[in-house]
Amino acid sequence: MNSTLKKLQEIGLVPVVKIDDASKALPLAQALIDGGLPCAEITFRTNAAAESIRLMRKQFPEMIVGAGTVLTRTQVDAAIEAGATFIVSPGLNPDTLDYALGKGALMMPGISDASGVEAALARGIDTVKFFPAEPAGGLPYIKALAGPYANVKFMPTGGINLSNLGSYLSCPSILACGGTWMVAENLIAEERWDEITAICQDAVKIIKDVRA
Repeated sequence: MNSTLKKLQEIGLVPVVKIDDASKALPLAQALIDGGLPCAEITFRTNAAAESIRLMRKQFPEMIVGAGTVLTRTQVDAAIEAGATFIVSPGLNPDTLDYALGKGALMMPGISDASGVEAALARGIDTVKFFPAEPAGGLPYIKALAGPYANVKFMPTGGINLSNLGSYLSCPSILACGGTWMVAENLIAEERWDEITAICQDAVKIIKDVRA
C-alpha cells in the first residue's frame, strides 16, 4: 500500500475542509494536529483551497494535506502545484482521473456502486472514496461491495459523525473515514481553534477504542 494511504489508515479520520480565507489555514492545521488528526482534505470549493494547501504543507511538512472536490484538469494541476499529497473527487470522471494518474498523482475517485469500483480497478486503483456515504447506503452497502471486491479499500464521506464513526471503522474494508463536523464552516470562520481541537480529540478516542 502507498505510504500516504498507510498513514491515512493509521489516522483513521480525514477532516474535510471548506476554507474561505487562507489566512486561517495555519491555525486550523495546528488545531487539527493538537487534536490528534494530522491530516486534512482541503476542498476546491473555494478560491482559497490551493493557497491553504501550500501554506499547510510548508509550515507542517509532517501533515498529510490533500485536495478534495477536484473536478477538472486545471484543478489537478493546481493541487499538484500546491503540494497536495493526495487528490479526491466526488465522482469518477475518466478524463480527470486519467490526467491525474498521468501526472503521477495519488487520486481517490468517488464511487457509489460496483461500476465505479470496476472503473477504478481498470486503472489500477484499489482505494476509492465512497460518496455520499450515508445516502448511498452506508456501511451495509460498503460491506456488500466488499464481498466481490475484497481487496478494495473505501474512504466513506458524507453523513459520517461521532455516532457512527466507530461502526464504520470496525469494518476492515474501510481505509479511513472523511468527516466535516470537526471543521464546520462556522468554527473556522469564528476561529474557534480550541473547540476544533476538542472535537478532534473526541473522535480520536473513538478511533482508539475501535482499534484497541
